Amino acid sequence: MSEEAPQQVPELVLKGIEEFNKGEFYECHEYLEEAWMQEPRRVRFLYQGILQVGVGFYHLGNGNWRGATGLLRNGTIRLKEFEPVTLNIDVARLVHECERCLRELEKLGRERVMEFDQTKVPRVEWAK
Repeated sequence: MSEEAPQQVPELVLKGIEEFNKGEFYECHEYLEEAWMQEPRRVRFLYQGILQVGVGFYHLGNGNWRGATGLLRNGTIRLKEFEPVTLNIDVARLVHECERCLRELEKLGRERVMEFDQTKVPRVEWAK
């Protein structure tokens, strides 16, 4: 594991997760993109996955169904490699909740995207 991920969650990633959990997805993207670009190891794709689902939820907030579903799908695929837990992040839970949101969005369709219940947007949780 030591070659796959840092010993501690980098500060930029902590800030990105904090913004994600506040629903500030644009700011989340800024922090995680910088962390992703600085990280040479495979764990960079964990950061990218969180970034992508965050941008998906950003698009959702703007009524962009195609952007939301595409990024949720791609980000979730990226995150699955890091299940169940990486860097003490409960990745399995995040994947499960993002997949649930994606299914609901696909059921609503483009025309009803604004009917999505924003309270169902997940948080990035720490493993217990």
